[in-house]
Amino acid sequence: MKKITIFLVALSSLALTAGAQTKTVKKTAKPATKAAPKKMLPEQKDNFTVTITTDSGVIVVKLSDSTPLHRDNFVKLVKQGFYDSLLFHRVIPQFMIQGGDPTSKNAPAGNMLGNGGGDMTRIPAEFHPSLFHKKGALAAARDGNPEKASSACQFYIVEGKTFTDAELDMMETRLGRKYTAEQRNIYKTIGGTPFLDNNYTVYGEVISGLDVIHKIVTAQRDASDRPLGDVKMKVEMVKP
Repeated sequence: MKKITIFLVALSSLALTAGAQTKTVKKTAKPATKAAPKKMLPEQKDNFTVTITTDSGVIVVKLSDSTPLHRDNFVKLVKQGFYDSLLFHRVIPQFMIQGGDPTSKNAPAGNMLGNGGGDMTRIPAEFHPSLFHKKGALAAARDGNPEKASSACQFYIVEGKTFTDAELDMMETRLGRKYTAEQRNIYKTIGGTPFLDNNYTVYGEVISGLDVIHKIVTAQRDASDRPLGDVKMKVEMVKP
């Protein structure tokens, strides 16, 4: 079984396990007769917010409506209590904290983690230009599938670091992409992991608790980057 993890290769890149299943949406033809105008419901943008409670503090994350497949899947698992008592099983300073492996619940110290969830249906990639790997970004881990489909359960939150223009220029050349002026400014001042953009789906953003992420990511860890002291999570929806 492939490990659901974030690989550090060359500039760094991420991986996770699951079984991909692509969904297609059929478009229905418009009726010949003119239909009565439908009453539009009030726009409900960014109403999905969750708290991730740990012994190190509380992280508040707002999910994005621009990634509805990932948003709805995450909300479903949260409401089921899927993440409760799971661990942040992999932490790397200046990079990210990763959790959501169902086998991490009550896992004995020293156990290798990161393979769980591979029997769940993958989520098709949802890349959006406004969602990138700035510090505090919530994103889905995945395995090396060519469609870049996401794990159904494992996720990571970006700690990252700041980059210079020269470093970003080098990434653009090596990755064949261009960063916008806004992205460059954020990567130079706030930081993140720009080399992961358009490779892993970002579907949310931390709005409170960046200090908690830093505390978790700098915890003592073993050779597999698992914290020596378990970092358990409890994930709950924030009521409107």
